[in-house]
Amino acid sequence: MFSRSNLLFLLCCLLAMTFALPASAADTASASATATATATASAPAAPAAPAADPAPFGTNLFQGHFSQSSSSKVIQSGDRLIMRLWGGRTMDDILTVDPEGMITIPDVGRVPVAGLPIDAKEPLEQAIKSKLNAAGVVDVEMYIRPMDTQPVSIFVTGFVPRPGNYTGTPSDTILAFLDKAGGIDSKRGSYRNIRVLRQGQEVGSFDLYPFALKGAMPHIRFQDGDTVVVGEKGPSVITSGEVRNTARFEFKPGELTGAKLIELADPQPRATHVSLSGSRGGAPYNLYLPMNDFKALRLENGDQIRFLADRPGDTIMVEAQGAIRGASRFPVRRNTRLHEVMSYIAVEPGRANLEGLYIKRKSVAVRQKKAIEDALRRLEQNAYTATSASSDEAQIRAKEAEMLSNFISRAKEVQPEGVVVVGTKGNIADLALEDGDVIVIPEKTDVVLISGEVMMPQAIVWNKDKDMDDYIKGAGGFSNRADESNLIVVHPSGEVVPRAKEVLPGDQVLVLPRVESKNLQAVKDISQVLYQVAVACKVILDL
Repeated sequence: MFSRSNLLFLLCCLLAMTFALPASAADTASASATATATATASAPAAPAAPAADPAPFGTNLFQGHFSQSSSSKVIQSGDRLIMRLWGGRTMDDILTVDPEGMITIPDVGRVPVAGLPIDAKEPLEQAIKSKLNAAGVVDVEMYIRPMDTQPVSIFVTGFVPRPGNYTGTPSDTILAFLDKAGGIDSKRGSYRNIRVLRQGQEVGSFDLYPFALKGAMPHIRFQDGDTVVVGEKGPSVITSGEVRNTARFEFKPGELTGAKLIELADPQPRATHVSLSGSRGGAPYNLYLPMNDFKALRLENGDQIRFLADRPGDTIMVEAQGAIRGASRFPVRRNTRLHEVMSYIAVEPGRANLEGLYIKRKSVAVRQKKAIEDALRRLEQNAYTATSASSDEAQIRAKEAEMLSNFISRAKEVQPEGVVVVGTKGNIADLALEDGDVIVIPEKTDVVLISGEVMMPQAIVWNKDKDMDDYIKGAGGFSNRADESNLIVVHPSGEVVPRAKEVLPGDQVLVLPRVESKNLQAVKDISQVLYQVAVACKVILDL
């Protein structure tokens, strides 16, 4: 039977069995080609429709911001002012504020009035009197007020949360009166069919989408007794995915097309395909097609449209790290090879170890992470389903299960870097790069790192006259658990040399533990796994 320490080593080793040696350039290129072929051969499945029904487009307009009080309103371009003067000067006229915010008083000049409060007459009178005095007009009395401050009573009805009679001014926008009525009923009301009736006759019809999309404010000058009627919601579709506007879009009659939806939803540049889920003739209907084909498609009320990025771009991003200067990120065309990108990288002269160059690749890291998770699931299954022949053995297994649980919790935190070895004996393979690849150029160093089963793991200055035994002695010698015949040297490039006697600058020396057991097969298997872990992770796992 194994001792407790050997059992812990065994658990560690089983986890690490799924680690492969660092990926070679050839292996990685082959795996990438296979994945590309598979993706090309199989058509993507239409994604599931969004779970939640998004709010109607434009619903955020009505949050109480339009129904401001008259005291907060100011004079602006287009407003009309009634102005009467008597005494030193006589005048009775209606003046319009020009686009520059000025009114023009005949024979006196222009007076800036934009931005002055509508209901506070003193600032307005003071501005005009100052201009009159400057023109030599004195001893004058004045009456001036905005024409449009006379309140009007407007009925708001139809599909709104709070239909009723609301007070405002003739210059108030239709949005202000709708806001007072609670906006548009989100389930039944139309944002595109809003009418204004005057004595039973329609005097205006309004669509709020131009304002929501481009800020084009619908304009009408209200009269007392006007009625605002919000119509019933028209046909609508729901959008999601790679779009800037995720919402439920309402359509006018005759506009229910893919091209119109693209105009409203504003897909992201990376969107290439569309998934449609709906019904036709009472039966479920699903469609997946390129964006260009979608433009001509006729949509139906209730369709759910998801915009997708289902094609790799023509450009990938590659990053450089380590002993470099200047730019560290390089957008390059897809299928660009390593040697071409290396010509773009400015390295630190005298510091860069080009022979130690390697690549960190996301796809390799993902495969390594998945291997870890698969191994952990197998470990849990095997450990918790094992049977015990006696009560003593049951107690031992309970303690083993607790230790295993702690070990698995720590192992789940492992994040592989996905190292790809591209250099061997100074020769750098010219492999095709992938999006997100990180080219690492280590700095030259004269230090050798000794770790694993030695008395004092540490870094030692490299000396050409020293061999492996000298470096082990410099680290205090082997520990009592060391397998003295099982040493690994890892070069800066990630290349692994087992049982090497020669040590080079920047190398890492890993001393593996000795596995003690009467079961020769177990010794062989555990030793092999420990070797794989050391090569893949460049560490000796600590239980």
